[in-house]
Amino acid sequence: MTYAYAPALSASQAAPWPLLASGSAWPLAHRPEAAGEARKITKEVLARWEVAEEAADSVLLTVSELVTNAVEHAQPPLNLELSRDPGTRRVHIEVSDGGPAATDGDWAAGGTPDEHGRGLEIIDQLASAHGDHQEPGHSIHWADVNARDWPDPWLVATPKAPLPHTSR
Repeated sequence: MTYAYAPALSASQAAPWPLLASGSAWPLAHRPEAAGEARKITKEVLARWEVAEEAADSVLLTVSELVTNAVEHAQPPLNLELSRDPGTRRVHIEVSDGGPAATDGDWAAGGTPDEHGRGLEIIDQLASAHGDHQEPGHSIHWADVNARDWPDPWLVATPKAPLPHTSR
């Protein structure tokens, strides 16, 4: 089961999401630290799924690029969704946001042109497919990262402590 778009939660509403066989979703604070928080969540999820280190690195970088783009170019709320397909050994990443912002964030607005525009090129290299679509009130940016060399144990989720949740 995969969870879709979820509205941003306040600190008092945020709760740990349970480990599911196929995926989970987390609200993120719409601030520059969100990419680091998303990497931390993703790293823990991939470890629980026993994803090989090489594949995990590709997923982590893809997550970081998608979240950074959302913080810099979109409005809140910001949400991360991770799911996996045991049949194809693919991780599906979705980052939803509140749609395009009228102006870019401070980092994007303050940088030089050669400091920008590499994110989608990186995702092109790492993902087997990626794209985005608009829905009323939000955008979803997604990528699929293949990792056919993952060990077979990744197919079985073992019960462990609750997955991380965001704090605000």
